[in-house]
Amino acid sequence: MSILFINGSPNKNGNTAKLAAKLLAGKEYETLNLVDYKLYAYGQKFEDDQFSEILEKMKEADTIVIGSPVYWHNICGAVRNLLDRFYGPVSAGALSGRKFAFIFQGAAPEMWMLEKAEYTMSRFAKMYGMEYAGMVSNAREAETVAEKLGR
Repeated sequence: MSILFINGSPNKNGNTAKLAAKLLAGKEYETLNLVDYKLYAYGQKFEDDQFSEILEKMKEADTIVIGSPVYWHNICGAVRNLLDRFYGPVSAGALSGRKFAFIFQGAAPEMWMLEKAEYTMSRFAKMYGMEYAGMVSNAREAETVAEKLGR
């Protein structure tokens, strides 16, 4: 079983990566740091865009975990941009058969922030055919979601 962790944080070894390590403890996984990729905004067309490379890595994985720090009360721009880029070139159900979890961490996210992020990511998983294991915003939730991913 291959696991891909997509880290949306500009800090490759920050709290988002640390929470992913808790979620995926004892498992081998690949980390894709979005900060290392050229992922242009929806509608922009540049030859050096790497969306297709990211999508291919997602298609190769059995389990996908996307992580985002809380920025401006929401999912960070890098992750939002990735989600936006799915619209159009990726057909509904294109990631069927995969498990999916979302890491959303910040110093003190309010309940409404967590609820909106949960809604967005659960809809993303459903639209592209993935089994949504849940959202992780702390170590306790990491244990619960890890069970759903199949520890």
